Amino acid sequence: MTIKQNKVKTGEFETYFHEGGKEHEETVIFIHGSGPGANAKANWQFVLEEYAQDFHVIAPDLIGFGDTDHPEIYPENGVQWMSMRVQQILDLMDALQVKKANLIGNSLGGVVSMYLNMQAPERFGKIVLMGAGVLLKEPTPELMKLSSFHLDPTKENLRNLLSWFVHDLDRMKDFVDQVVDERFAMFQRPEILRSYRENFTKSSLTEMLIPQTALERMENEFLLIHGYYDRFVPLQSSLYALDHLPNVELRVFKKCGHWVMIEQREEFLHETKHFFTKDKVQVEI
Repeated sequence: MTIKQNKVKTGEFETYFHEGGKEHEETVIFIHGSGPGANAKANWQFVLEEYAQDFHVIAPDLIGFGDTDHPEIYPENGVQWMSMRVQQILDLMDALQVKKANLIGNSLGGVVSMYLNMQAPERFGKIVLMGAGVLLKEPTPELMKLSSFHLDPTKENLRNLLSWFVHDLDRMKDFVDQVVDERFAMFQRPEILRSYRENFTKSSLTEMLIPQTALERMENEFLLIHGYYDRFVPLQSSLYALDHLPNVELRVFKKCGHWVMIEQREEFLHETKHFFTKDKVQVEI
């Protein structure tokens, strides 16, 4: 299954996105996380093709990241950044004529998914949150290094940072080395460095918190996925969501860090695809 790339008008700028499986009726939108050089490809390149065998898949670069147009006038705070990204996804759905979609959100993308569901719940079905900062009031030391990377953006600092995303570095070393090269090259682009600096110097974690009342009123089915050794978004965040979302399941992967979809790829695919298809009736002819 071929994944194609394209750009489409979303509001006052163009969004770059990956797409496949257009022949399928059900849509899954993949929303990536943050970090130096982050984009949709970095997060989802190893799962999109398999997903496109059964679903219409869309994976955009959030505004402020990757090949989506970067702002000419930047948001003044994290609230405005979030509003801009929520509207970007809704505009993208309209541009691609997607009336309703399921969501998979990683880290920041999980928080964006929750805000999308708060703003337009009628447009979203099942939601997967992976390492999402639903309850993240204070940054971990690893997250502090991520948010301040632009202060000293060397390749060695990036190597250290990205190595902390995985649990088993011995097994994942070749992958981490490859990602370091790709993401460091992307971070050299002036517009990406500028957006990163603007985003992380003008946003706070508390601006993105999901109110408990909002969680308790979300009627969607949720699947929470978390690596036990996630050093960027601790497991407690998903446990908090488990306490307050009414229709929710949690899967914890012991030998895993922040990147479940990479470090435990097969299990990620199995759990998430089962979640999206488990209620479908199979008819044999």
